[in-house]
Formats: sequence, C-alpha cells, structure tokens
Amino acid sequence: METEPLQANTTPFFHVSVLSQELIEGLAICPGGHYLDATVGGGGHTELILAAAPDVEVTAIDRDANAIAAAKTRLASYNGRVNFWQGNFAEYQPNDRVFDGIIADLGVSSAQLDLPERGFSFRHAAQLDMRMDQSQSLTAKDIINNWGEVRLADVFYKYGEERLSRRMARRIVEKRPFQTTTELANAIASCVPPKYRYGRIHPATRVFQALRIVVNQELESLESFLDIAPHWLKPGGRLGIISFHSLEDRIVKHKFRELSTNCSLLRVLTKKPTVAQAEEIQHNPRARSAKLRFAERRELSTQD
Repeated sequence: METEPLQANTTPFFHVSVLSQELIEGLAICPGGHYLDATVGGGGHTELILAAAPDVEVTAIDRDANAIAAAKTRLASYNGRVNFWQGNFAEYQPNDRVFDGIIADLGVSSAQLDLPERGFSFRHAAQLDMRMDQSQSLTAKDIINNWGEVRLADVFYKYGEERLSRRMARRIVEKRPFQTTTELANAIASCVPPKYRYGRIHPATRVFQALRIVVNQELESLESFLDIAPHWLKPGGRLGIISFHSLEDRIVKHKFRELSTNCSLLRVLTKKPTVAQAEEIQHNPRARSAKLRFAERRELSTQD
C-alpha cells in the first residue's frame, strides 16, 4: 500500500525537564558559581541554575544543533552568562576550567521524540534516522538494512533487553529494506505472539531504544564522560546524573561506587536514586522512569 509523502515538521524544539526541583536542591548552587550542563536540551535546567543564585554562569553542551539554538533563544536574557558548545559531552575539553557543579540529563529529549522527522518514535511515519547529532553519518536505517541477523539480535538483546530479539531480527532481515519508522514497527509487531503484541508497551519499543543507543553510542559516551567529568569539579562540587533506563542507571551507580571506593575521588550522596513524585508524573508521564543520582567531589589529592 502506498503511503503519503513524509512532511517536514516545523514544531519548535521544546523539552520538559524532569526532577528539576530535586536536581537544583542537590546541586547546592552558590553565588558566583560556574556550572556545566552537559545536556542542555531546551535550556530548562540551565535556566533554573542561573536563577538559583546571583552571578551564576553556565557552560551548556548538547549534541543537537536544534537544542543549542532553542536554548540560546530561551536564555538570551541572561546577558552572556551562558557559554555554548555543540558536541558529545565525552569529547568536551574544559581547558583547565573547574566547575562548582555538573549535571547531565541523559537519553532522548521530549523534542526529539515529538518531532516526527527525527525518526526516534514510531508514532508517526518518518525516515529511520535517530541521530542526535545530524552531522554524523550512521543512521538507524543503515543499521536495520545492512547489519547481519545475529548482530541485530545481539543489539536488541544487549541494549534493549528484548527477550524476543532473535525472532525480531529474523523478521527484519526477511522484510527489509525499510524506509520508515512505522514500517519497521509494524514488521516487529507482526512476528510476536498476540499477548506480546497487545501488552503494556508496543513490541517495537525496546528495539527502538536499542537502535537509538547504538546510533548515538550513548553508553560508551556515558562511561567516558563519567571517567573524566569528576576531575572537572572543585572540591565539594557535585555531579548529578538523570537516567531513564536500567542500562544507564547501572553505569552511573557502578561508576560512582568505583570512584568513591577505589580512588576516593567522589563521595556518593544518593545510596538509592531519587525518583519523580506522583504530581510530576501526572503532569509529565515521561518522568516516570527518571532516576537521579548525586556524588560530591572530595578534597583534591596529590595525584589529581
């Protein structure tokens, strides 16, 4: 059956920040402090940091050029108190600058999910893209149409924790090439048992998560970032990470523990992650899966 041509969406970039109150309280923002927002998105968390105390500055990073543009517009009134850098936070170089606090809000933003042409969601027909940084070459379409069946199954299982990964990979290889998100989602749904097909979540959800993670090398970037970011903090400075699925949260938890016990670089402040309250979830259902962990920089050692 023919489909209508895909239309570009002109909806402005808009992202609803999660756990905002908890994040700002945990940062313990000080007047005149300099903070790093490693995933600025639409600028919501950065705006709260700037408003929390006098003369605060923020260095704001994002891989998505649209996010940087939206944040610049939103934060224009702060008169040069925000410095922007576009790129992967794992590749950022602070050039001997140290921060009073660092935050990262991981995963895909509301705007990326809601703009059909970005290809992150199967709610609308769109090209299989999923790139956070649209200057990179690898897309979800490349992976789906060119990678082997075993490799696809491994990706779905490892990064999507999908127990029917082999069955789904087999169907994808049988039916490809795919052009759009909905074509892929329908092919996945067609190969699973009815109970699975009509369950709590769409059967393609975990596959789309896995593809997004691989396209953007999210977990590798997170591990690299957590290795270097604590060294950018002043003594007493805090690092806050918001994650949205178990793979991310596990990395944050283990890295914080490692840097606290093996080299005493950090002090873990959240033995258990902070989660969204019922009122926030009611207004923003995506906050339901958010988890916030904080660690604090210990005093500088002679090895640092």
